[in-house]
Amino acid sequence: MFLVVSALLGYIYSSHLDTAPPRWVHLAHGLLLFLYQTFDAVDGKQARRTSSSSPLGELFDHGAEWWAQDFRKSIPLLSWVPLPFIPDIPLYIIVMILMILFAVIPTIGSNVSNVQKVVEARKGSMVLALAMLLPFIALLTGVAVWSYLSPSDIMRNQPHLLVIGTGFAFGYLVGRMILAHLCDEPKGLKTGMCMSLVFLPFAIANALTAKINAGIPLVDELLVLFLYCAYTVGLYLHLAVSVVHEIKDALGIYCFRITRKEA
Repeated sequence: MFLVVSALLGYIYSSHLDTAPPRWVHLAHGLLLFLYQTFDAVDGKQARRTSSSSPLGELFDHGAEWWAQDFRKSIPLLSWVPLPFIPDIPLYIIVMILMILFAVIPTIGSNVSNVQKVVEARKGSMVLALAMLLPFIALLTGVAVWSYLSPSDIMRNQPHLLVIGTGFAFGYLVGRMILAHLCDEPKGLKTGMCMSLVFLPFAIANALTAKINAGIPLVDELLVLFLYCAYTVGLYLHLAVSVVHEIKDALGIYCFRITRKEA
């Protein structure tokens, strides 16, 4: 909820991530992010204190964290920083480059290194261990191609919607990975993960129609973007609800309620 409020503030005061919002908005972003991280850190302690930790809680916790990532990414980060030395580069491009250089690449490198250590310790296959990353790569590639071909420049004009839709697709992929880990499934690519990619061929094909139709796509891209968000949100919620019901029924526990212990 804290990050949702923060993202809404970002959308209201910088809908295209290219204008500087009031300074108090940045203070609110920092405060809300601090509250989010604080409550995210104490929920596990509370679960252990009440002896209510479970695989369902682990799945819900990690799933909620990844669900929140797309809202965190929709917060304008550098819109208040003067950048006179690179005036011709759009702000959102600068933000993306900095995120890739200082967040994405180091995180990927660290994660691959950790996976390699575990694989070597268990004498497993590094190829199978990393196979589940292919849908993530395909998702990023598809969104990048769509943004590049977009006749209405969706990355510039509708960055919040694109980030939210892609964020929920990421959340779905992460949820499938966590589920595979909890169920101790064999390592390798899961076909169900590809459901998050189903919409992108249509979006890319629609953008390509603008090339042969005087720059006008077959379907309005704003509508396509809304449909993309609706599809990924629905896909994520379907996974979350179905898995929560199956786990709580299998373990005989409740969702959002601690089972009373007999005296």
